[in-house]
Amino acid sequence: MRFRPLTLVLILILCSVVISAAIEPISTGIAVGMAAALSGFLACYQNVLYYFHECCRQEWISYNKSGLEIDLKRKLFGQHIASRVIMKAVTGFINNKNPKKPLVLSLHGWTGTGKNFVSQLIAENIYIKGMKSNYVHQFVATAHFPHISHIDTYKTQLQQWIKGNVTSCPRSMFIFDEMDKMHAGLIDSIKPYLDYYDNLEGISYRQAIFIFLSNAGGESITRTVLDFWREGRDREEIQLKDLESALSLAVFNNKKSGFWHTSLIDKNLVDFFVPFLPLEYGHVRMCVLAEMEARDLSPDEEIAKQVASEMTYFPTEENVFAVKGCKTIGSKLDYFI
Repeated sequence: MRFRPLTLVLILILCSVVISAAIEPISTGIAVGMAAALSGFLACYQNVLYYFHECCRQEWISYNKSGLEIDLKRKLFGQHIASRVIMKAVTGFINNKNPKKPLVLSLHGWTGTGKNFVSQLIAENIYIKGMKSNYVHQFVATAHFPHISHIDTYKTQLQQWIKGNVTSCPRSMFIFDEMDKMHAGLIDSIKPYLDYYDNLEGISYRQAIFIFLSNAGGESITRTVLDFWREGRDREEIQLKDLESALSLAVFNNKKSGFWHTSLIDKNLVDFFVPFLPLEYGHVRMCVLAEMEARDLSPDEEIAKQVASEMTYFPTEENVFAVKGCKTIGSKLDYFI
């Protein structure tokens, strides 16, 4: 935990002074004096408590811009577009003291390309407790909203969850995973909370962050990247403008997606559609080396190459992109070491 020791010590000293004053003999006004001392002690106690119990204060919620920048550079591979967009979007939003709406990001791409990982990096660089923070809320479509027959109940619950959590802490983060498996129409229930309203029933949602994760649009992204590869062009040349319009359209018209004909897209409430490109052999190899470092193992290029070679690649003729990206490298690494 990133406590500020000097501040904590000063608070404890002040509290001890208050307690000392409370037990000193007082000739007159003892009741009033004791009451004042007790009030001071409780105030100090509350301030000290903030350092040990997570609360919606700067001690627990503080954006680490350099930390996010370093994490994206050192831990996320093959995603030059996503890294750039995420860095600028999050930094601009956090630094804006009066945003007009919540930050809404929609991350798209095949499995194992880093969507969940990036969500974790964002959380870790805003909240001291990262994904374990009481102010980070993750919803998984197949786990939280499995039955289409209960969709009306889900809508009500989802609205209540968001309203209650933002009331508790305006700087709340909501992550919706498996959007491609969510029942169509469900996500529209939270549209008012993502819109340009100053407040709804006295509650402002403008400080909140909403992140949607989806495999939908993966085909469109892969098609563009493969075209660049076949033309002999560097994937680093691909820009957001080459993908975003086609990506949003593909997601909007995908009947199997939770974004199908959603008002969130129709009303332009999604700030960025962030494409995650399919990973190549070299990226998988770097993922293996990063995993070894995370386990405090000495980086071993030979093992990294072996693990990367064991992955399945597509299309069949070219074998360019890893089918599972970096998703299963942990288990593969276990086998080789």
